[in-house]
Amino acid sequence: MVKPFVSIAEDRRVSRLSHPGRKVSIVMDTDTYNEIDDQFALIYALNSPEAVEVEAVHAAPFHNTMSDGPEDGMEKSYREILKIRSLAGRETLPVFKGSRTYLPGPDVPVESEAARDLINRAMAREENDPLYVVAIGAITNVASALLLEPALADRIVLVWLGGHAFHWQNTREFNLEQDVHASRVVLDSGVPLVLLPCMGVVSHLTTTLSELREHVRDKGPLGQYLYETFLGCMDDHTGRSRVIWDLSAVAWLVRPDWCPSELTPSPLVTDDCRWAEAEGRHPIRYVTHVDRDEIFQDLFAKLGQASGVE
Repeated sequence: MVKPFVSIAEDRRVSRLSHPGRKVSIVMDTDTYNEIDDQFALIYALNSPEAVEVEAVHAAPFHNTMSDGPEDGMEKSYREILKIRSLAGRETLPVFKGSRTYLPGPDVPVESEAARDLINRAMAREENDPLYVVAIGAITNVASALLLEPALADRIVLVWLGGHAFHWQNTREFNLEQDVHASRVVLDSGVPLVLLPCMGVVSHLTTTLSELREHVRDKGPLGQYLYETFLGCMDDHTGRSRVIWDLSAVAWLVRPDWCPSELTPSPLVTDDCRWAEAEGRHPIRYVTHVDRDEIFQDLFAKLGQASGVE
């Protein structure tokens, strides 16, 4: 029998939905091999020590043309995280494997190293010092942890890139649609949630090969890695840009004014993957815009500082 989620006082939740205004400890939950934007976001976080301390990285499952299934996607993401960790000279950074399947039912968690690590880290912290979870993939690991330990909802703040804008025609976004059961768990749990929608909000966070050639390629091993990853993502870059929207989840913690937001009731997800409103739902923070230029300028500057090339 699944235990009910812990009840969080409304003023406490609202307080945690405000930007912390200080450096915080984070865990990153990422399907790093799925696309090219997770790599940018992880490297951005590792190079933003003034805002975040990355305590651990959790590999999330994914299934598309880059994997044979959720387990294969998680394993490939795990190896990609280890590669980035090595390039960044952070070999002691803890990395954990996540769920090998999506949630098989609405209240059925999936055991994993990542889910247990999240529970252990968050529950060991002081009650008034929540752990921030920056999630940029399917939300399976976090949902499983919440189901395994419902008190976790009062010990973390979840910053999740998931779904599309509320005004979009549907919310068939990769992170949300892969595991609708898990998406509903986090939206129903009452966990303080900062939601960054993809299409219609973060979708203009784009860059081009020529911009990365100018500002990233020659900035150390990490810059070279990001440039080559971007180069290989298309056969023809002529007149084309690519969205790097995962950066936004880190950017909200770095500078919240780059990601304007508002409080809104937590939405429901319908069976045909659309947003729906319901009365009496707890509030979440909903990002309505991102400042593309400020975020990329900050990333480029930090890559330069890390490599000694301004």
